[in-house]
Amino acid sequence: MTSDLLAPLDLAFWNIESAAHPMHLAALGVFAAHSPTAGAHAADLLAARAAAVPGLRMRIRDAWQPRGLLQPFSFGGAAREPAPDFDPLDHVRLHAPTADFQAVAGRLMERPLERGRPPWEAHVLPGEDGVSFAVLFKFHHALADGLRALTLAAAVLDPMDLPARKARPEEPARRRLPDVRRLPGLVRGALSDVGRALDIGASVAVSTLAVRSSSALTAEPSGTRRTAGVVVDIDDVHLIRKAVGGTVNDVTIAVVAGALRRWLDERGDGSEGVAPRALIPVSKRRPRTAHPQGNRLSGYLIRLPVDDPEPLRRLAAVRTAMDRNKDAGPNRGAGAVALLADHVPAIGHRLGGPLVGGAARLWFDILVTSVPLPGIALKLGGHPVTEVYPFAPLARGQSLAIAISTYRGRVHYGLVADAEAVPDLDVLARALSEEVAALITACAP
Repeated sequence: MTSDLLAPLDLAFWNIESAAHPMHLAALGVFAAHSPTAGAHAADLLAARAAAVPGLRMRIRDAWQPRGLLQPFSFGGAAREPAPDFDPLDHVRLHAPTADFQAVAGRLMERPLERGRPPWEAHVLPGEDGVSFAVLFKFHHALADGLRALTLAAAVLDPMDLPARKARPEEPARRRLPDVRRLPGLVRGALSDVGRALDIGASVAVSTLAVRSSSALTAEPSGTRRTAGVVVDIDDVHLIRKAVGGTVNDVTIAVVAGALRRWLDERGDGSEGVAPRALIPVSKRRPRTAHPQGNRLSGYLIRLPVDDPEPLRRLAAVRTAMDRNKDAGPNRGAGAVALLADHVPAIGHRLGGPLVGGAARLWFDILVTSVPLPGIALKLGGHPVTEVYPFAPLARGQSLAIAISTYRGRVHYGLVADAEAVPDLDVLARALSEEVAALITACAP
């Protein structure tokens, strides 16, 4: 294994982290246990298998070498490199039996990953019932995006029969001096990048006008976390989609909008006039060409129609907004701010990280992201996964983030909240299920 410089967006995630706002993503997998000792056996398996996974041995360190004459210097940058003293037992931890996996997961989500070691952890939580256990996987966003995290987690689960992927061709060595024949193209590309940056900046400015959100979605950092999980039958989602059109993603986002309305009204905050800006991340990863470890993300920004009392109108509004974003593409609009990371020198990420982290609340009010999962069954030590809840990082100044995954015929919503700002996260979780039922009723002839 050799070291490699962090991509600009990875570097941004590394530098915006603070003790109260750790930048790790996670997933809580719940397994059916064959015996009360299944959790302990799972912890032994994870530690043994992690030792053989190169990507889990990588730590992140400061890097100060130049990258090339036409590229920003990496002064203030960072690189992944093999950890010389890697011990998987430092990363796989067996906990005491519990009756509430989500309660333990929330406390574990509060803790930042140790930056001097490979930034990941696996926490095994045996169930008090003796017939289940859970594993909380945590990966720093600078180490992996959702797809990469899935690949790393799959490497320590039981082997899966996945289609073979063609090897990615190695990139040619970087030149210290540019090929003069490429200069016209480089100039055109630079001008195009400037135009795109101006377009994104203007869109961000417009998106901040006439914002009506809710104080329930903002919070002063407390450093505390609470998690919750909700399961929805995918057949119910398809029933709604087939009745009104659109995509599964449109329906799952509309469910979030309706659930927020129910939650705000129940807690007394009120939903009238509320239309929070939701950031919907979009992966730009191309497995055959993109660096396998670098984050390649853009996003769409939409207003969630929380203030509309009619479920089908909320869904129609979400569908229209998503269609408009797709027509423009992931390289334009306010949601594409992440793409600007490529044009910031490494030292800028290091010095400006805290400022950028604090600016998230000016850009969007809530993160709603989809994390893909394989369609085949996942197992650990022969124990099948029955539920899997993805968890997204919580941006500074925001109280709630929602991640969604579909697995084995069911949609799993993973909710992460500031525990002090959202003590009633269970009410929002219940509202998600209620909103699905309301949409089904509204679709009935």
